[in-house]
Amino acid sequence: MLNEILTISGKQGLFKLLTRGRGALIVENIDSSKRRFPIQGTDKVVSLGDISIFTEDREMPLREVFKSIEEKCGAKEIEFDWKKAQDASLLEWFGTIVPDFDRDRVYPSHIRKIAGWYNLLVSCGENDFSEPKAGEDEAAKPEEQA
Repeated sequence: MLNEILTISGKQGLFKLLTRGRGALIVENIDSSKRRFPIQGTDKVVSLGDISIFTEDREMPLREVFKSIEEKCGAKEIEFDWKKAQDASLLEWFGTIVPDFDRDRVYPSHIRKIAGWYNLLVSCGENDFSEPKAGEDEAAKPEEQA
């Protein structure tokens, strides 16, 4: 599921990949507007399935981070006030989610972005954080178009 959810540089929010057009990806905003539009090959597009968080010994896929948040929050939106939290308390909260995250390479801005993405996905019902099935991984790669 996360391979079909995209973040687009310069655009706020998350987008669902619908199909590929001629020289463009057709995406839909996952929020309540459900607005569809094309994304050209010049736009920087990243699938959430391709994003990882640095830990002390490996890179943890965003899918696993979301699963950890889901376990802690009970499949609901995050109750911790991550938007207004001081950096120290934000890092402490994230340490309860991913205890061994690399504190030198994961910044509070990254944590805020992850928390925002998680809340948006949960509020829109896009909270299937399971591993992609074999063959699904290659079919959903948007970078091939760009």
